[in-house]
Amino acid sequence: MKKTSKVILLIVLYLVVFFLQANVFQNFTIAGVMPNLFVLYILFIGLFANVTTSILFGVIGGLIVDLAYSKTIGITALMMCTIGYLGAYFDRNFSKENKITIILMMAISTVIFETGYYGINSVILGFDTEMLYFAKILAIEVLYNILLTILLYPSIQKVGYSIDRTFKKTNILTRYF
Repeated sequence: MKKTSKVILLIVLYLVVFFLQANVFQNFTIAGVMPNLFVLYILFIGLFANVTTSILFGVIGGLIVDLAYSKTIGITALMMCTIGYLGAYFDRNFSKENKITIILMMAISTVIFETGYYGINSVILGFDTEMLYFAKILAIEVLYNILLTILLYPSIQKVGYSIDRTFKKTNILTRYF
């Protein structure tokens, strides 16, 4: 029952992220660049839930984004799936308590997502890659995502540890009580 309520919470959070990305942050661009809240959201799931949940939410959420906004179907889903797996990898190997570690994880995730998305789209759609223009957009987006991570970190941590306790039960009975 607890897990079901946490999944519902994650779905509601996805809808909030979708609304913010589609409506609110279109008005708050820096040099025409919006933050990518979906990367933050999927990384959050990867860090605090389990790898299966993060990959599932990445694929389904990415397909919804692709259907709503993209010319190609599946690229966002693939890249969000990658970010979900990367978040679970970060969870196993790094600390979630340190704000600087979370910021670095966010920066790395944004670079991987955007580079993969841009690279795959350039191959499929056949457009010329403009590396200088892409690097400028990527730098602005990374800084924007880092700023949002810093601002949202207390909320992310509070909700995250609640999800962490539900999805990663580590209640171990020892031999000696």
